[in-house]
Amino acid sequence: MLHTATDINKLIRQPVSDPDFPHAPMDWTHEDALDVARKEGLALTEDHWETIRALQAYYAGHENEATINLRNLHDALDEHFHQQGGLKFLYTLFPGGPIAQSCRLAGLRAPFIASDRSFGTVA
Repeated sequence: MLHTATDINKLIRQPVSDPDFPHAPMDWTHEDALDVARKEGLALTEDHWETIRALQAYYAGHENEATINLRNLHDALDEHFHQQGGLKFLYTLFPGGPIAQSCRLAGLRAPFIASDRSFGTVA
């Protein structure tokens, strides 16, 4: 990735606050995810945290796009978690939907259609 002077200055002024989450939004904290999880009745495991890191990295890699393509995001997560069962595995972690619910935990705006609970269910 080629950085411009503006990008580098932004990184210098706003250093990564949590080295475990290098792509996290600047206003997001680990505690924010814990608060959201508590409100939604989730006990976060390492698999949840890995999903949060994967989402934040995906969004960081696509930050210049006007909108996040839901199908591409699904495919990226399915590939990332292929060994565990892909999206079917993620639905066991995130009963509120692997995109919508995990985006809330990660401090990210979910793609528009992801908020529709009937979209993309895996039985």
